Amino acid sequence: MSPHKPTKIVYLFGAGATHAELANLEPNLIEEELGLLIKNVSARVIEKARRNPDYLKDMRMVSATSGSLNIELLISLIENSKIHGWENKTSRLKRLVRKDVQGILTKSRTGRFYLHKALFELHERREMKASEELIGLISLNYDDVLDQAFKKFYREPNYCFSLEEDAPCADKIPLLKLHGSFNWTEKKIRGRTKTIEIIPLGANKNYLHAPYGFIWNRALEILVECDTLRVIGCSLSPNDTHLIDLLFKAHLEKGKAFEIEIISSEDTFEQIRRNYGFFPKIRKLTEFQSGSIAELVPMNPFKAWLIYKSEDVLKRGTARTKYLRRVGT
Repeated sequence: MSPHKPTKIVYLFGAGATHAELANLEPNLIEEELGLLIKNVSARVIEKARRNPDYLKDMRMVSATSGSLNIELLISLIENSKIHGWENKTSRLKRLVRKDVQGILTKSRTGRFYLHKALFELHERREMKASEELIGLISLNYDDVLDQAFKKFYREPNYCFSLEEDAPCADKIPLLKLHGSFNWTEKKIRGRTKTIEIIPLGANKNYLHAPYGFIWNRALEILVECDTLRVIGCSLSPNDTHLIDLLFKAHLEKGKAFEIEIISSEDTFEQIRRNYGFFPKIRKLTEFQSGSIAELVPMNPFKAWLIYKSEDVLKRGTARTKYLRRVGT
């Protein structure tokens, strides 16, 4: 009888993962002012853009702020319209998005975050390593919340900027930021120091240039290798067709379906299942986690999953942990 092989795990992080950190610190979070979900950022950014006459020129008739707003869709529509000044209008929106996110994720706030750190602490526990092997991290976020948590346990991340196998961090778990990062300044690649531009919001995304070609190819490799993809705080937006294409290709290359565990609200899960029912192993939080987790899901799915996963795996409890014990308090 062959020994049990640990399940190979990859995580995919969306804006909801960072939002969960903020909501965890501030339970009475006023989402209209501080929320980091796309709808929160979109509402704030569009409202600020409306105060500028240059933005409103030729746009006033499509500048309402009611309903469920999506800044990426709006940017895409303006880009595709090619109206006069469309480049300035979309550039303004993209700058406002960056300023908005960075203005909320101050050092005084992010220094108190601990959910991502608790996740890595869990995977470093002997009991967890016996059942699961963390083989990769994929993020759609521009912020560095995941990066800072990673450094607490593994030092400098392996962003896979190139194919060099002798890089100082080449043997580490890959941290693949598919759209880039606000903190990619003065990064050393092949002996040269450079600042790497992010892939901006909108339809005109180009991932073919370095280092994004390497990053996306590495993401495909780890998805093909994984048994389970855990999606935290991400709705798998139809706007990001490249991401869905990546998941589709990974299934084809692997030759069989891998599990996709959605660590999000019930509404987000239902939306994902409706949009992507061709992926056969999409599972919601209450299907792959035992216990009374359902009652906590609407509040903070990321935190709820960490609580029940640690209770399930760590038979001796979390008393001797640094971050996991804070999750359960």
